[in-house]
Amino acid sequence: MDRNTILGLVLIFLIMIGFGYLAAPSKEEREAYVRKADSLARVQAEYEQKRAEEEKAKAAMLADTIQKKEVQSQVGSFAPALEGERKFISLENDLMRVVVSNRGGRIYSVELKKFKTHAGEPLVLFNGDDNEFGLQFWGENNAVKTNDLFFVPQTSDTAVTASESQSASLTMRLQIADSSYIDYIYTVKPNSYMVDFDIRFNGMTKSIGGQAGSIDLLWNLKLNRLEKGIENERNYTTIAYTFLNNDYEELNPRSQDEKKELTTKLKWVDFKHQFFSSILVANEHFINSDLKMTNLNDSLHVKAMDARLSLPFKNQNDETLKLGFYFGPNHYKTLKEYNQGFEKVVPLGRNIVRWINKYVIILLFNWLSSFLTNYGIIVLIMTIIIKLVLLPLTYKSYLSSAKMRVLKPQIDEISKKYPKKEDAMKKQQAVMALYKKVGVSPMGGCLPVLIQFPILIAMFRFFPASFELRQQSFLWAEDLSSYDSILHLPFTIPWFGDHISLFALLMAISMVITSKMSNDQMADTNAQMPGMKFMMTWLMPVMMMFWFNNYSAALSYYYLLTNLISMLQTVLMRRFVDDEALLAKLHENAKKPVTKSKWQMRMEEVAKRQQELQKRQDAVRKKR
Repeated sequence: MDRNTILGLVLIFLIMIGFGYLAAPSKEEREAYVRKADSLARVQAEYEQKRAEEEKAKAAMLADTIQKKEVQSQVGSFAPALEGERKFISLENDLMRVVVSNRGGRIYSVELKKFKTHAGEPLVLFNGDDNEFGLQFWGENNAVKTNDLFFVPQTSDTAVTASESQSASLTMRLQIADSSYIDYIYTVKPNSYMVDFDIRFNGMTKSIGGQAGSIDLLWNLKLNRLEKGIENERNYTTIAYTFLNNDYEELNPRSQDEKKELTTKLKWVDFKHQFFSSILVANEHFINSDLKMTNLNDSLHVKAMDARLSLPFKNQNDETLKLGFYFGPNHYKTLKEYNQGFEKVVPLGRNIVRWINKYVIILLFNWLSSFLTNYGIIVLIMTIIIKLVLLPLTYKSYLSSAKMRVLKPQIDEISKKYPKKEDAMKKQQAVMALYKKVGVSPMGGCLPVLIQFPILIAMFRFFPASFELRQQSFLWAEDLSSYDSILHLPFTIPWFGDHISLFALLMAISMVITSKMSNDQMADTNAQMPGMKFMMTWLMPVMMMFWFNNYSAALSYYYLLTNLISMLQTVLMRRFVDDEALLAKLHENAKKPVTKSKWQMRMEEVAKRQQELQKRQDAVRKKR
């Protein structure tokens, strides 16, 4: 390569560099170009995103269409009721407001107008879309649940109200064809907690398949929390039911989860709160039932209740199933007015305990309530009346204990005479001979206590179940049906809770005092059983304190009053019973010949015959 060629190439290279420098865009032009490029990129990205969303929407629409077609193919002639606009209609009287949803034609919520929750809010037994009520049956191609279908209200009003003298009805219609439909007919009467519920089938014989004989009714609810102490409320919330023979049963309310399959006919089923009930009643009966109860661990609900109930169903062209609901308080007198055995849901105990509550305690309580409005005073007067009625038994028990107390020196002499453990039987026989000689029965003090025991159990059942005490205040207790808290703890003690109930604490203290007074009365027994003394004086009151801390304040208040009155009775009896005179009387009894009862004479005769028989058997053995 010669010189001229090299020079030409260098000049061309320099010219290109210069041209590139002179032709290069300015800083402003470069920034404008970047902005334009970014804008084009955004437009492209938005276009691609929009296109992707459209494709996704088309795919979703196609899937929804396919799903709807599948659902429609399953429900057959019920397909038109799959879609609708949500509406609510209220059905009211002076006691309750029942809201009915057109989706499922079911009762959506129930509010009891005369009551409030523990927080002062309107008392709603249940509400929400997660509840379920409706028929389930075999349709043309598959299972159909009316809870998923839209009913048409046969009124344009949003509220239907019963007057003071006239009932009000609401009809929700599940229309299949011009002459084929299912009607849910709800009727409320003035001043009643009942809702009549008729299910009418018209021209549905072809749309409802399967064998005639029964049709299933599904009823699932989440019961709202209503009371102050949610744990105590859970302990009384359960599913209750009665058979056709009026036998009453319920699932264990303290169970976390429980199921029950019943093949026996039922009259009604109750989703029972502590103080309120939602009862479904069959005009005829339920053929069989599957019941399930589950505890819920949230602060808004108490338990979830599920029931599948089979109703007699003939699948005729025009057929009506008659049922009814009770939405109201678990007030014994109110429940009894409906003549359905509803009052059995009030937990008054069994056998003699229930008899005492039903025919004595409730009557006395209602009588006092007729002219007194302060329920703390009513409980006080009730306690005084009960203690006065039991006074003869209490006096007899005290007198028996006093007799054994004044005989303590003689019993001590017997103990000195038989100090060895192997002589325990001889010692016991000598003590019993002394009691028999002076006319003292060791069981004389126990029998009156045993007679009083069913009354104590009856009161234990009555107060936590007494609707009248709900949200009634007395002294520092805001609600006598729940615990009274004077101090909230920053922590929770197992079996005790996160608070301190003053009535429960005072009751425990009074138990300690009464136990000490009783120990003084039975000094000889305590010397032989020091462990029993510790248990009755200290351990039992502490256990009762733990037990009653979350219980009804009225119950702790009653036992406190009982202990205080018992203390007063003991002090008065000690003042009027002269130990020296009592001992002198016992000595006089010892001088009299011992009279034997017919039972003792028979027992002695039996013992003699056994001894003679034994001697004969021994004689026969010796001869052999």
